[in-house]
Amino acid sequence: MSNQKNKKSIISNIFTLLSSIILLPFRVIKNFLKAVMKRLRFSIAFKISASYFLLYIVIILIVTTTSSIGYFVYILNDFKTETVANEMTMIRYNIDTLNLIKDILNDKNIKNINIYDENYKNIYTYNKNYGSQKYSNNIILMLEELILNSTYIHSEQIYENDELYYVNIYYDISFLISQTTYIIVFIFLSGIAGLLLFIPIVSRTSSKLIRPIKNMTEITKTISVNNINTRLDIKDTQDELKELSMTFNEMMNRIEEGYKSQQQFVSDASHELRTPIAVMKGYINMLDRWGKNDKAILEESISAIKNETDNMQDLIEKLLFIARSDKQTLVFTKEDFNISEVLFEIEKETIMIDNKHEFEFRFLHDAHVYADKNRVKQAIRILLENAIKFTPEGGKISVYSFLAEEYYAIKIKDSGIGINKKDLPKIFDRLYRAEESRNRQIGGHGLGLSIAKIIILGHKGKIKVKSNIGEGAEFTILLPHI
Repeated sequence: MSNQKNKKSIISNIFTLLSSIILLPFRVIKNFLKAVMKRLRFSIAFKISASYFLLYIVIILIVTTTSSIGYFVYILNDFKTETVANEMTMIRYNIDTLNLIKDILNDKNIKNINIYDENYKNIYTYNKNYGSQKYSNNIILMLEELILNSTYIHSEQIYENDELYYVNIYYDISFLISQTTYIIVFIFLSGIAGLLLFIPIVSRTSSKLIRPIKNMTEITKTISVNNINTRLDIKDTQDELKELSMTFNEMMNRIEEGYKSQQQFVSDASHELRTPIAVMKGYINMLDRWGKNDKAILEESISAIKNETDNMQDLIEKLLFIARSDKQTLVFTKEDFNISEVLFEIEKETIMIDNKHEFEFRFLHDAHVYADKNRVKQAIRILLENAIKFTPEGGKISVYSFLAEEYYAIKIKDSGIGINKKDLPKIFDRLYRAEESRNRQIGGHGLGLSIAKIIILGHKGKIKVKSNIGEGAEFTILLPHI
């Protein structure tokens, strides 16, 4: 049992050694090319060509190795079937007259024959000059003899006339190795010849593959603020490059949209600031020229400048709030509180400051929310102030609250001028004001709804609106409740 295990271990070691020898050229080439690629900054086209070249060389080596080994095994088996089998038959028939074996066998490829008895004692040697070695059926010794001396050792047992014999025949198979060498040279030279055709094809293919990338590079170099609408051409691209081009174009669409939105925002903000500054400048010039000594004009100017200053301060604070939201530095101080408490506070404050509208407050359910109390109150007040602003005197404004599944709903409905359907998708945009609200007497900067939306979405809530011209508007805030 231990001999069998040793034999398996030896065979395994031999196969490991052979595989290491076979794979050695591939490893050397791979490491060499890897080192070259690492040290030199080649173009992608060159790297693709080099990869194809490496793959081609590997294929040639694999084909050469497998073909030569396969061919050698084939002709060796053929040699064993036709020559060795016949000679073993002749040895078997003449085992009683060992001295006649030399006369019977005239194979010039035989180097030596050793025959042993059942105790592995040498009883016959074909070539005295070759020497009488011990009986060999060890695959390691056989491979060593094959590689070093081009000698194939055939080992076999013969049971004849109730006697057991062991036979070693040493064959010179250099002619088989020569044939195999011709095959190796032929396949390798064919591969080299094919390489002459392979190189220009690979070079052309690599250039064709890289051309769309070069075009992309040239186009992206031209993109600037002045022509931000430039896009990559996807007609000549395919597969991953087409997907990359489409992704890039989509990204540029978002950048262009954001850039235009930012430009519009800056323009609108400048316009909103220019008006109060112009008013303040007008009053200051009037005071400077002749209003210093006129008490009525002085008081009017001071009051107007104060109002415009408050207006500018309100606008700047709102712009800073939105800027913090854009930079993701806006922090909500959240706590667990009863939302009804905030609604009752808003009801009390609203009735106290406005007696020109009819109000209806109905809070059907209580609920606790985890949120920034002041910001939530700010968002509700923005919607309520909008309802007051756009509802004529004597109009009705209703505030309802109730549980709606996992949300707590706060609905603010007015009977005011309403909003045109075409304006509904834009009313939450910054500094956007519908045509009906562009009246100077109504006032506002068009930032309130943007801020309300930022607050509600920042609490993982939702904000909805329904409206028609002349039918009032209905805003609904949905906040997750505990």
